[in-house]
Amino acid sequence: MEAIKRQASKFREQVAKQQQAILKQLGKETDIFDDDELQGYQKLQNLYNSTRETKHFQREIVRGVESSVSTMKKQLEIVRKLAENCCKFANEYQEAGSSVSRAVMQFGTAHSSIEDEKEAMLGIFVDQVSNPLRASITGAPLEDARHLTRRCERLRQEVESQAAEVIKRQSRSKDASVESVMKLKNAEARLTEHRASMVVLQREATTAMLSVEDQQQQLTFQKLVTMVGAERSYHVYALNSLDELHSKMILEMQLIESSWKPETSHRNVNAPPAHKDATISGSDDQATDSEGHDYFMAKVKHPFDAQADGELNLAIDEYVAVYKVAPSGWSEGKCMGRTGWFPSAYVERVDNALVSNKLEMSSP
Repeated sequence: MEAIKRQASKFREQVAKQQQAILKQLGKETDIFDDDELQGYQKLQNLYNSTRETKHFQREIVRGVESSVSTMKKQLEIVRKLAENCCKFANEYQEAGSSVSRAVMQFGTAHSSIEDEKEAMLGIFVDQVSNPLRASITGAPLEDARHLTRRCERLRQEVESQAAEVIKRQSRSKDASVESVMKLKNAEARLTEHRASMVVLQREATTAMLSVEDQQQQLTFQKLVTMVGAERSYHVYALNSLDELHSKMILEMQLIESSWKPETSHRNVNAPPAHKDATISGSDDQATDSEGHDYFMAKVKHPFDAQADGELNLAIDEYVAVYKVAPSGWSEGKCMGRTGWFPSAYVERVDNALVSNKLEMSSP
């Protein structure tokens, strides 16, 4: 069936070319259509070509989006697997509260969150970009407008064919019979009818094409903006997450390095894990609280969020009474009435008397 349609279309084109050749030979081609009709026809052809190219461009966007989504989904699965393995390793194979355990857990958690954001971006690509563009490519408005344009082209060929028939009969009408004259008049009447129908159909097709072109342009631009917005949101989120992760891991690295160095000054406050105690003694800044606990004062240099039972939240510039320290990098102390463990590298030892004076001055 398709082969027959192609042959018929090819035959119509050949006939049209032959008719145009005859009209050129007779010098009558420019007399068939006036300037308005020629300009309208050219405008319709331009619209047809423009909407066709936009349709092809939209199809390329859809293909590109679908290919990107397919590739990024595979990458997403790989990174998520890595994040899961990190969390599993931190939970099952590392000492709870250790710097390595915390760093690995932070890495896995951050990347899992980033991949969730990437999955949301891919959903936007499919639901808000690819699907609407695909609907536009195969939608009724475009196909109807293109169908009207093709009908107008066929009608224009009929006008040319009828014009050629009229010209041929006119050339024979000098010594023609009454019958020939009547046939000429009928041919001229059909030509007038075909031209009027062509003008109406051409205007209708042009209006439909203008509407489709406007819709195509707006939709294409909107979907490109949507893609850029989704990508931007994802990359901003990923960048912020990685910046935060990097800061945390740098602090953990400093914590690990501090645990490898011998205590050479009062600032090297290396703390033990919660199950290994080390008491404070022999310090000039040592004091004893009301419960008989020896301690020294330290100022918080980095905020710390407790992530396990027995850990102590710290805020920058708070003061902590440190009760216990050990080489593992953790300290136990009391702050704002709360007691718990925290990384030693997050605080800096200060003079007890200086802290007492500041607290007294700040009290009502």
